[in-house]
Formats: sequence, structure tokens, C-alpha cells
Amino acid sequence: MQMNRNDVGPSLEHDEGQWEPNPAREGAVALEPCPNRHKEGTCGMSIIDLPLDRAPRRPDITRSVCRGAARHLRERGFAIWPPIPDRHDGFATITEMTFANGRRGDIVALSPSGDLLVVEVKSGIEDYRIDGKWPDYRDYCDAFCFAVAPEFPAEILPEDVGLIVADGYGGALIREAPRHPLAPARRKALTIAFGRLAAARLAGLEDPAAPR
Repeated sequence: MQMNRNDVGPSLEHDEGQWEPNPAREGAVALEPCPNRHKEGTCGMSIIDLPLDRAPRRPDITRSVCRGAARHLRERGFAIWPPIPDRHDGFATITEMTFANGRRGDIVALSPSGDLLVVEVKSGIEDYRIDGKWPDYRDYCDAFCFAVAPEFPAEILPEDVGLIVADGYGGALIREAPRHPLAPARRKALTIAFGRLAAARLAGLEDPAAPR
């Protein structure tokens, strides 16, 4: 397909088969001449093929923050159940655990003393503002906190919850999650559910073909 001047915008001028910048126009693009421009089909890369630095997609940010937050919890004494493959004595964490009210915790962690922590991962401002379900988690944990990326404006988050800032390599506790103890009966039921879910996921990894 032959390129015309509309394909590259108004800042380029065409001369003898070569696209060159017009320095008289503001914002002109500097292009190196193509050494094979006179051979049809042999010019290396067109301007429309140049790679661009794209912003990370929301799912990528979520995975990165989830991984970093889990690593941070492990450093504080948590044993990580996915996404981190290694183990450590202390807290055990489960990702995507569904509660009786239908809400799903991004990360649910169990402390050595039996406390349950729910961590809600937010990939950006829009993700936080359109999601008003997070207060519902407080009925199913002893403490609640958000985990966000370093570029997230933490000042928009409520101050009565914990805060972890994380990336794909680790995280840092910015604010400790205030404790609001569960009733003993509910904590027992959630702890049993936590253990059964972890066991089922481990069995699925060891024997994916087994009936469930």
C-alpha cells in the first residue's frame, strides 16, 4: 500500500519518495532517511509501525499490586497462597475468597493468632470510585486495608482503614489496619472456609484431572 502525506500528518513533507520533516512547522518529527527507500517493499519500518510506550493496563496493575502486597504480607509473617509460589510460616493468604454476602476479597489473610485480614486491591482512581462495596468486607474480617500502586493518590482513601502501597516486587505498610474483632463463631466459620478453600486449590494443582 502506497503511503500518502495524510498518513503521516501535517508535520512531514514529501520529496522524491522520502518523508522528511518540515522544520518550519511546530512539532515536526525528526526521521532518519530510509536507505532502501527507492526499492519497493524494502523500507525497514514505517512511521506507523514505530513502537509506543503504552500505559499499563488495569489488569496488569491489579496483578502487580496483588503480588507486591502478598510479598509484603509474607515479609511480615504471612505464608503466601497464590500468587507467590514459596511458603513462609505466619499468615496464610488466599486470593479471591467469596463471603456469604457475595463479596469477594482480593486477598484474605489469616494471622498466627487467628485474625482475618481482607486486602482490597485498587488499580486506579476510577476502580476505587465506581466500587462502593468495600465497607461490606468489614463484617467478614478483623481488619481491612487497601493495596494500591505507588502512583495512586492515597489521600482520596478513607483514613479508618489500613493501606499498603505495592508494585510487582514488594510493598510497604503505610497505615496499619484498625482492628474490629469478629464474633468468635463467625471467625471459626471463616477460618474453616479458609482452610477448605486452600486445601481444594492445592489439590487442584496437584491433580487437575481429579473430579471436584
